[in-house]
Amino acid sequence: MEQQVLLGLGTGQPDFLAHYRAISSKLKKRWLKKPNVAEASEQFRQLAKAQEHDYPHYSAFSCLAMARCEHTLGNPQGEVQALTRAARSFMDAERLQKEIGTLGFEENLAAAMNCYSHAIRVHSEHKQFPLAAALCRELGNALKELGKPREAITHYQRAAEPSEAEPLDCSRVALASWRRVPDRDAGDYDGALAVLTEMAQIAEDRGGGAGGKPMGAYSDMLAECEVTRVLLLMLLRPTPQRTQPAHSRLLEKYAWASAEDAAPPFLSDDLFLLLQSLVMACQSRDLIALPLLQADLQMHLSVQQSGLLHKLVSEMLSRSKELL
Repeated sequence: MEQQVLLGLGTGQPDFLAHYRAISSKLKKRWLKKPNVAEASEQFRQLAKAQEHDYPHYSAFSCLAMARCEHTLGNPQGEVQALTRAARSFMDAERLQKEIGTLGFEENLAAAMNCYSHAIRVHSEHKQFPLAAALCRELGNALKELGKPREAITHYQRAAEPSEAEPLDCSRVALASWRRVPDRDAGDYDGALAVLTEMAQIAEDRGGGAGGKPMGAYSDMLAECEVTRVLLLMLLRPTPQRTQPAHSRLLEKYAWASAEDAAPPFLSDDLFLLLQSLVMACQSRDLIALPLLQADLQMHLSVQQSGLLHKLVSEMLSRSKELL
């Protein structure tokens, strides 16, 4: 009860700064008296909880103070939890500011990104790489929701970095991340293509079995990356000068069909031949074959891939009408 009175809980709108200063004063060093950091951390936690719905930015500041206390106590788990709560509260404050139309300089968003980055660094320092990747993905999702897809791409790519984590875990995080990339403009396709290319390289390097054939989940990831990258390259239509070597090699595999061509070990022969036909139809602008190939390919594709294929065929047909 004493703590509730101190924090202003249940007494109407609290004077946040007064309560914040009252708790902070307990952390000052006094003669022959050691500050009770654990008690202060708990009081900052309660103050944050009291403010989280109506004043999320105040809640975030309380969580940051709590994180400093946990750092002093040598509790990295408590520190990263407090930092994550602070980041989420700053994000809530940014969303609220946008909802009510208040002018600002996105200071809450900048503070949230700093908190996320600090929490990610703490996770990485303690070898908790999957948790760090999950926070990267969470930040990417939040930026996408706020209408910043290009900034989100950077954090989705960080989620896909292998570092010292289990490569398969990184690939799974990357696969989940790129699916959240919005597909409304070419810049987003570029970012998704970069994520998938890196993910395919990880799977190729780490997933080889006997005879170099990828095994298990790596084979499934390579198949999804391969098909999706082909579709993205057809949508982007990069010039030869701007095509990366890895993408050039991929297109060469599907651009010139010959009797010696064989499907990769992770693709069925039917899907490989259909992709070859699609690439050649796009390059030759065969508008009759494209809808037929779309119908045949649908049964082999995921929902996301089907959406990319539909957009590809629609854009090819619309461009042809503009030229007439």
